[in-house]
Amino acid sequence: MSLKKSIILIIIILLIDQISKIYIKTHFALQDSVTVFSWFKIYFIENDGMAWGTKISDFVSFINDRTAKVALTLFRIVAIFGIGYWLYDVVKKNSPKVLILAIALIFAGALGNIIDSVFYGILFDDSYAQIATFLPESGGYDALLHGKVVDMLYFPLWEGYLPEWLPFKGGEYFVFFNPVFNIADMAISTGFIMLIVFNKKAFKKKES
Repeated sequence: MSLKKSIILIIIILLIDQISKIYIKTHFALQDSVTVFSWFKIYFIENDGMAWGTKISDFVSFINDRTAKVALTLFRIVAIFGIGYWLYDVVKKNSPKVLILAIALIFAGALGNIIDSVFYGILFDDSYAQIATFLPESGGYDALLHGKVVDMLYFPLWEGYLPEWLPFKGGEYFVFFNPVFNIADMAISTGFIMLIVFNKKAFKKKES
């Protein structure tokens, strides 16, 4: 897989990711939802923390949320340069296509979420009880590097009360699958799954 094809794939994923996020941001108020199927909903939430909605301050109590947000965003920016160099290096070395494809997916997904974190705070006003405006005259909802990641894909494949006989969770209301995510998250997850499933093929050792 050539560098040109990798760049085209990255651009396509970025376009789909950003178009879907901008559409949701400018057509939905926070927590608005549309049921597509019983097992699939468009459900608008924003994530200003780490994966699964957690925050750095949840683990390190002496760091406040705003400092943690900047630290996380800066870390992501540094990481994306590392992933970008890795992609360039494996293409240059003519590595297996599955490895190049996986890294390209991870790069595209990471960059898609970084765009939200870096710029969305100054590009949109907030979505609380209202539909956000792109480039509002009064300014965005926060400063540069303080944007929130837009999530909207929700797959509640099953929901209901668990049987009473189950240990620990018996009788509780349970939803499977609960996370809300976006196209960028899908690209990152797909890339990592490919690296795990096709590990031997991706990191094929050269014969001596």
